[in-house]
Amino acid sequence: MLIHPWDAAHDEGEWRDWLALHDFGQLAVNGLPGDPPWVQPAHFRYEPEPGPYGQAVTHLARPNPLWRALEADPTVLLSVVDDYVFVPGTWTAPEGTPAAHGTPTSYYAAVQLRCTAHVVDDPAEKAELLNRQVAHFQPDGGTAPAVPGEAPFGRLLSGIRVLRLEVTEVRAKFKYAGNKPPEVQDRVMGRLAERDGPRDRVAGAHQLRRRRATD
Repeated sequence: MLIHPWDAAHDEGEWRDWLALHDFGQLAVNGLPGDPPWVQPAHFRYEPEPGPYGQAVTHLARPNPLWRALEADPTVLLSVVDDYVFVPGTWTAPEGTPAAHGTPTSYYAAVQLRCTAHVVDDPAEKAELLNRQVAHFQPDGGTAPAVPGEAPFGRLLSGIRVLRLEVTEVRAKFKYAGNKPPEVQDRVMGRLAERDGPRDRVAGAHQLRRRRATD
């Protein structure tokens, strides 16, 4: 992922705050020789500890075909992309030039976590990690905990494997026209507010937030 200086996260807190609100991504696993990479969509729980970058916890069905590739190479990438919009070229033309000369572009936020994957098959450890993941998505509870050998989920533990993804590197990008003049940014934010489509408001908020952070 190309990251220009004006699109880079301002600090570690920016990507951590964003990731705390985004818990669905794609897990990319290197394919076996001759195969393309495996890419698995998945919910995950991000935890800021242990280590400098924390870890992510997810689980997959035991029949999932990516296990052989993952066990052959535990270096994986968890990619999360959201808050994306298409910006028409007519919105981005420099002041004093025809609108038709503006460049169409995309705005988006993306965080890529390079990880070392640890496969968890021990029933007790697996249940504990699963319960933590469920607690993230259901903080109000309501679902019985997974306990090895006990109903209702103990017998189902053998059908899944848990992944503890130790994060070793983070690449974060917030592509919101940080290199454009203020008057172009103002115009785009206004047009986003007028269009008010899916993600337009959050994209405009990102653009304004990042601009204020550098003023």
